[in-house]
Amino acid sequence: MKILIVTGSSGGHIFPALALIESLKTCPGLEALLVLPKRSSIKTEGVAVRYLATTPIGLRINIRNIIGVFNLLKGSLQSLFLLLEYRPDVVVGFGTIDSVPLVVLAWLSRVKTLIHEQNVIPGRATRFLALFSDRVAVSFPETLDYLKASSDKIAITGNPLRSSIKAVNRKEALDFFGFDETGFTILVSGGSQASHGLNMIFSNSVAVFEAGVKLQVIHICGAKDYSFMEESYRKFSGKVKLFRFLDEMHYAYSASELVIGRAGATSIAEIIYFAKPAILVPYPYAYRHQSENAKLLSQARCAVIIEEEAGAEERLREQLLTLISAPEELKTMCSNFEGFTKGNAGENLARETVGLGKN
Repeated sequence: MKILIVTGSSGGHIFPALALIESLKTCPGLEALLVLPKRSSIKTEGVAVRYLATTPIGLRINIRNIIGVFNLLKGSLQSLFLLLEYRPDVVVGFGTIDSVPLVVLAWLSRVKTLIHEQNVIPGRATRFLALFSDRVAVSFPETLDYLKASSDKIAITGNPLRSSIKAVNRKEALDFFGFDETGFTILVSGGSQASHGLNMIFSNSVAVFEAGVKLQVIHICGAKDYSFMEESYRKFSGKVKLFRFLDEMHYAYSASELVIGRAGATSIAEIIYFAKPAILVPYPYAYRHQSENAKLLSQARCAVIIEEEAGAEERLREQLLTLISAPEELKTMCSNFEGFTKGNAGENLARETVGLGKN
């Protein structure tokens, strides 16, 4: 059986696809090929990859979007040649416009198709591709309210996480960063592409570090903000481990007692898996995706939401001080994660994919 898996360029799309490939590798006689846009910079070692010319397209008429239309047409032609060459049994799409040509062409060619939505609210590409898919996999039951696809072709699989995302002993995780068990450990992360906005808010809230609390911070700030954040931390009296990017995220989650981050789909899935209390600052320019993802945890009382707007720094400072001084509240937030299903999403999605190929 041959499986083509096509995704967008962000880690939020590529990491679930890689997790699916890991699960598919346990199936004998199966071959998987990952298809990415050329602009992707995420590492995909040990995985067969092909690239397409697709790029994002906005609604305005400008040079960038004209080039985007041209690349979409070029990517569609490349997708057609790839289908003819590879002859897959199933095509799996992970959203964004990058998935559209290959999934639609596969459907027109009578190849079985499956799409996966990582967020609570499906994106425009997912809503469109749901019309051309034999199976629609979603991460959360709440997503069903936003899809017009018939319920009999929708499966709730969860959002696959890479096999490296596994909880480890906290002492081992703290040792990895050179931290000790007496400090309060915070993970600050804006997702796979980092977040300048989150970095700025956290940096401007640095006064909280003078509150007499022994803090230890693991901060994934991205390459562009690294020098800036390095300078900001010079006035910080606690311990800091600053990273441009961190492959060993399982150590970061296992060591932390509180997560401060965005609310991308993969981050939400990781927070749920590790059952970590969180302060979430949703990215305000992503339709409503991150806001609705964050609400899922907020309504379950697993997280606090702070909007990225004027006064966000002060609210973050207040929430940090409140939660750090309320260990019982943190324990309650941890226990509230028990309401979330934590099945193996990779295996669930692999089962749906292989099942399509056998039909």
